[in-house]
Amino acid sequence: MNNSFRFKRYYQQAAILLGCLFFFSCENDPEKVRQLSENKATVEEAINIETLMSEGGKLKAHLSSPYMLRVQADTLYIEFPKTLKVDFFDSTGKPESHLTARYGKYFESLNKVYLRDSVVVSNSKGDTMRCPELWWDQGSQKFFTDKKVRLHLGTGDRINGESGLEAKQDLSEIMIKQSYGVVVAKDSTAH
Repeated sequence: MNNSFRFKRYYQQAAILLGCLFFFSCENDPEKVRQLSENKATVEEAINIETLMSEGGKLKAHLSSPYMLRVQADTLYIEFPKTLKVDFFDSTGKPESHLTARYGKYFESLNKVYLRDSVVVSNSKGDTMRCPELWWDQGSQKFFTDKKVRLHLGTGDRINGESGLEAKQDLSEIMIKQSYGVVVAKDSTAH
């Protein structure tokens, strides 16, 4: 009985010693562990981009940009950090509006494009909208922003908006928030 007690005690001491050795030998640098568990983004880049977008076999838009990044991270997005230009076409294939910006970012899961830095949208009627920041919803084919906007109509009217706008892609319908400006009223007595 004395021998079995001695072996049990020996096994307990050995287990404690091995446990301590195991505990102290498994030291990890927290920074290295964080880097290993971090999701890495995959980045593809392309230059001199020309993209045609169609729907139902009809040309809807033509996008061009000197540089593009396609980033696969938590969410997929396409970035245009060195300007982009988009020409929009009507159902007959005629150009109806144009968009330029110094920066753009397309969020594929949202089907929306964020534009900033000297955003200009113009249509075939001579209407031009300028703003520092704009969203383009491809699904609804509308532009919207909550930033200041300037609108120069082909008629010569100039309208500014203090807190944004919502507009159709061809600028045929525009709702400006907190607007002010110079609008020339037509003389109703003139023939």
